Amino acid sequence: MIQTCNLVPRCILQHTSPHHLLPILLLLLRTWWGSCHPQCLDYKPPFEPRQPLAFCKEYSKIGCCDVEKDEEISGRFYNIMENFDHSGYAACGKYVRSILCQECSPYAAHLYDAEDADTPMRALPGLCGDYCSDYWRQCRYTLSLLLEDVGNSQQFANLTATIEEDHRRFCEFLVLKDKEYCYPSVLTNAELNANLGLLNEDPEGCLELCLQEVANGLRNPVAMIHADDGTHRFFVAEQLGYVWVYLANGSRIDRPFLNLTKAVLTSPWTGDERGFLCIALHPRFTTVRKAYVYYSASVKKEERIRISEFTVSAHDDNQLDHSSERTILEVVEPASNHNGGQLLFGHDGYLYIFIGDGGRAGDPFGKFGNSQNKSTLLGKVLRVDVDFNDNSAPYSIPSDNPFLGEKEARPEVYAYGVRNMWRCSIDRGDPVTTEGRGRMLCGDVGQNKYEEVDLIVKGGNYGWRAKEGFSCYDRKLCQNSSLDDVLPIFAYPHKLGKSVTGGYIYRGCQMPNLNGLYIFGDFMSGRLMSLRENVTTGEWQYNEICMGRDQTCRFPKLINSYYKYIISFAEDEAGELYFLATGVPSATARGGVIYKIVDPSRRAPPGKCSIKPSPVKIKGKLIHFHPKEEYVINKKPTTTAVPTTTTTTKPTTTKKKTRIVIKKPPMPTRKKPKPLPTTTLALKTTTKSASTTTVKPRTVQMAATTPATTSSTGYRTTSTTADSSRIAKTPTITTPSSGRHGRPLQYPPSTTSQYFKPQLLTTPSTKLLKQPHMTLISTPYPKAPDHRMTTAWPPYFSQTPLVPSYRPQRPLINTTLLKTQEEKLWLGEKLESAGEGNQVFKRPRGRGRGQGYKKARGGWRLRVGSVRLVSAEGLPDRGRVEIFIRGQWGTVCDDLFTIKSGSVVCRQLGFSTALAVMKRAVLGEADDSVRIFLDDVECEGGERSLLECKRSRVGKHNCSHAEDVGVICGLQGVG
Repeated sequence: MIQTCNLVPRCILQHTSPHHLLPILLLLLRTWWGSCHPQCLDYKPPFEPRQPLAFCKEYSKIGCCDVEKDEEISGRFYNIMENFDHSGYAACGKYVRSILCQECSPYAAHLYDAEDADTPMRALPGLCGDYCSDYWRQCRYTLSLLLEDVGNSQQFANLTATIEEDHRRFCEFLVLKDKEYCYPSVLTNAELNANLGLLNEDPEGCLELCLQEVANGLRNPVAMIHADDGTHRFFVAEQLGYVWVYLANGSRIDRPFLNLTKAVLTSPWTGDERGFLCIALHPRFTTVRKAYVYYSASVKKEERIRISEFTVSAHDDNQLDHSSERTILEVVEPASNHNGGQLLFGHDGYLYIFIGDGGRAGDPFGKFGNSQNKSTLLGKVLRVDVDFNDNSAPYSIPSDNPFLGEKEARPEVYAYGVRNMWRCSIDRGDPVTTEGRGRMLCGDVGQNKYEEVDLIVKGGNYGWRAKEGFSCYDRKLCQNSSLDDVLPIFAYPHKLGKSVTGGYIYRGCQMPNLNGLYIFGDFMSGRLMSLRENVTTGEWQYNEICMGRDQTCRFPKLINSYYKYIISFAEDEAGELYFLATGVPSATARGGVIYKIVDPSRRAPPGKCSIKPSPVKIKGKLIHFHPKEEYVINKKPTTTAVPTTTTTTKPTTTKKKTRIVIKKPPMPTRKKPKPLPTTTLALKTTTKSASTTTVKPRTVQMAATTPATTSSTGYRTTSTTADSSRIAKTPTITTPSSGRHGRPLQYPPSTTSQYFKPQLLTTPSTKLLKQPHMTLISTPYPKAPDHRMTTAWPPYFSQTPLVPSYRPQRPLINTTLLKTQEEKLWLGEKLESAGEGNQVFKRPRGRGRGQGYKKARGGWRLRVGSVRLVSAEGLPDRGRVEIFIRGQWGTVCDDLFTIKSGSVVCRQLGFSTALAVMKRAVLGEADDSVRIFLDDVECEGGERSLLECKRSRVGKHNCSHAEDVGVICGLQGVG
């Protein structure tokens, strides 16, 4: 999570000349642009609800709530406000509504610290400081009702009772330190809201998209198609001659749909254009169970293009009958390049075949070349009818083919003057207006200077070899007045790429921003590009596509990199777009990957794009998909040093304090209060003066919340007697409960360290202030020898656990328990009864020194693998995890460290379980002199030591002390 959006550090501006300032500003602006990250609590982009919201109306255009969620929030609001009379409703309704509606904010994930599934989520959205102060003055007693709405009210009973009366602690709990994103500033930030929900563009106009890996390990995947039969299968062809079936869940059937490797002519040479080039299924595949393929073949040492027909096996719907091959058409190839290679069925039901000009350079065949010669099939777009051909010729000629009656022209020709069209597609049309439906777009590979994209029309002459793109190639032919060629809709020079790969116009459901966008690429440069038609002028606007930065693509399963050689584009049955690329353009190299194109700026409303694939009968085994690319969300953040700046400190002047009069806000009355047992706790409180510190015993009476009489303000009030001891700024801990969004909730633990602040959870580069530490070693006997430790004890260290000077509030436990062993443990009191509670403070039986020590020559020594918790507050049950290896203590990185690993640590220390695992050095960061011993620790939970868990080699790591892991231990069944 980015803390701020400040663009330029002061030191850069002070020491940079105007000549170099603009590039730096552009770079920083690009970085900032990618850091603004709209995201919902389900870790997905925001959306526009299908119907306007009735309650959280401000998020009807773009947000994170549909009508059902809006109604749920409305119900929670009215349930809370039933506790107020009319005056209290008028005063506090706006605050309660605004806080509840932040679940609908397009920046909800940021407001709730929920951009990362591995970090705990806030119980309530983060507020701005001024707004929190106003909220506290006017309606602070609604906090308990809002927290009760989140979860178990007993979890927050003591918390709200103590902080509702303390403005500082109240706002420390609610305020989000990021001033750009906190509520309500996030609504008024012009940069964040200017293009909210629109397709992301960087300052140079490059569209920022992300990818999802769908398949890998393919050998030059040249085509991907679907059957349009409700199964949502897709069929992927490899240049070598295999076609594979993938199911909707991403699994691949181990038996190939088609194996033509023995008939296909190709080679392992890099860049060989021959091979299996395309496959098309009959548009009525469920009834006309036929497939058509396009591949290179050798007949008596003569290279040919072959278009064949296959029928589906009678025994397996996921295999073609290899014995059913029927040759539809063969064309002799004069050279081994410019083979074309596209088959597709138009909306008219006819089969379109795209054949190259025969190869070599400049179409040197005949007076005008093959492409301008309508008596040959080379350099043409063909259209044939393959229906009702079982007992007749392989194909027939459609009656409206443009050159059917022209002398010496082949009747199959639909369009001509093409060089080497590689990848064409049919526009499905706008999903609402059907505008554009049936249009055919192709990429035509150029010769020396230009690549072009063409809109195919019946009888069109696309200019080759007279023209290349918009410019003349053969000047004599170009000046021929009878040329009458169809100009491309777009052409680009070879500085952008040297081999166009045609794409698709997006007409899917999941990414509404992409509707109408033609996405294509270049095989040689790896560039992704787009065109969008201006329906008024008919012109096509070009925008390059670039991968979104890590923050832009920080969603589950998304990546932001791909292999360079873009071979083909594809469309699934639902209309979502993909492209096929490889790192090694060889027919035998398993470097091919299929990527799904994803827009991170906006998605369709939940439920709108849901599909239910029809069942598929499988014969054989399924090979499950395992992605190889690293998800953006799993990338480790890089830490960079903060630039130092020189600042001038102004002398401070002491101002006379003015008395602030706070009007008592309305207090709610709960209709059915749950009585809490009265508990008397003997606590120690510390009163500090300028010279002395005195410790006074204190008795705190905890009583159930009871209704009181109506005050003079007309509000129903509630009086509560509870502990008012200070709770300092605290980090948040991850709890086992999932909350209403299926993720851990975020509660403040009971520590008094002023150095722990909530934002440290999501700021790995921020270091905790160094303090002396108290530690708890993994031995039940606290007087064990420690003279061999490399981390020295502080001078004031006591070998018995320190009793804190405040009452700790355990998260997620019943805060009204009687003074039992649990309370003694959390108060730091020694358990003396042999059968009482946790054994961490019990003297071990026998003559040994405990499980953490072994007897050696010269005395007792720590065992290798012993652990300790290093705590800045002197708490025995929580702290940074350190492990004893090679005669010294070292830390453990938080990567892959889970609650199971934490339980292994806690059991070593005598506790029964781990309550929480704290990452990003929240429980303290070790000094640079302390080594990092373990990384990538994965435990099953039953190991006796972290060394028995799956992990990296001791001392091998790729982390820093900013990622030191900590744990909070406890007793099983408590909480």
